[in-house]
Amino acid sequence: MDIKNLETFIQVAELNSFTKAAENLGYSQSTVSFQIKQLEKSLGTQLFERINHTISLTDKGRQVLAYAHKIRRLAQEMEKQLQREQEVSGHVRIAMADSLCSWLLKDDFGIFRRRFPQITLKIISASTEEMFRLLNQNKADMVYTLDNHIYDSAYIIASEEKVTSHFVAAPGYPGLESPSISIKQLVSFPFLLTEKGMSYRRLMDERLAAMSLAVCPVLETGNADLICRLAEQSMGVSYLPDYVTKESVEKGRLCYLLIEGFEIDIWRQLLYHRDKWVTPQMQAVMDYLAAESSRRKD
Repeated sequence: MDIKNLETFIQVAELNSFTKAAENLGYSQSTVSFQIKQLEKSLGTQLFERINHTISLTDKGRQVLAYAHKIRRLAQEMEKQLQREQEVSGHVRIAMADSLCSWLLKDDFGIFRRRFPQITLKIISASTEEMFRLLNQNKADMVYTLDNHIYDSAYIIASEEKVTSHFVAAPGYPGLESPSISIKQLVSFPFLLTEKGMSYRRLMDERLAAMSLAVCPVLETGNADLICRLAEQSMGVSYLPDYVTKESVEKGRLCYLLIEGFEIDIWRQLLYHRDKWVTPQMQAVMDYLAAESSRRKD
């Protein structure tokens, strides 16, 4: 069903004339007649009664007119909303955990660009400590952390969510006959990990240290997707957030290792300084990131 045909239908119904509707819309009378016939055909019902050069709405026509007004109003609201979004412009700096950047933007950055073509982004990969240093020095507008839960009255939490994580390995990884294994056995395997001191890697190291244990990685890189791919090839075991490994686990390329007594609380949090003026472009980015995070979780 063509929205233009609905608009033509509204004009004919309100003016009670094909000729006046054509003049008002800048169409020929034959075009208006053709559009009404198209609409009647698509809806499978007659909208007007035509008797002795006069027209009147049928019962179905009156029902359609009520819906047509609603559709036009919704279309106008949508256009206004999109115009407001397109008018938002400016530069936004986000300090972000590297794996979050890849997870949020690698597939759907085009969606953001289409909604906000005048907004430019600068993504700064950094440790949590470095993120807040940048935030406090106003060198970043917001931070998107993947760490333990952060609460400080100096910062506003725009959105937050607890994140699950697991040790993972390829099915049939040599020496792992069962996904259930003790942590002491696990640390003897070669590990593929993000850089030392970075977000969930740091939390894992601290938890192991409390148990007088440590791992010796054969590879350290900030690229969580690369770690995931190498783990699929049995290059080592790893510790990663579930949002990184979800697809690989679902397709059977990785499996979760069940480690009794080893749990870490990891939170994904979007924060900005309480003294920061939230610009329209900042608000647009925060709304997008929060919505995208929620959508991907679902």
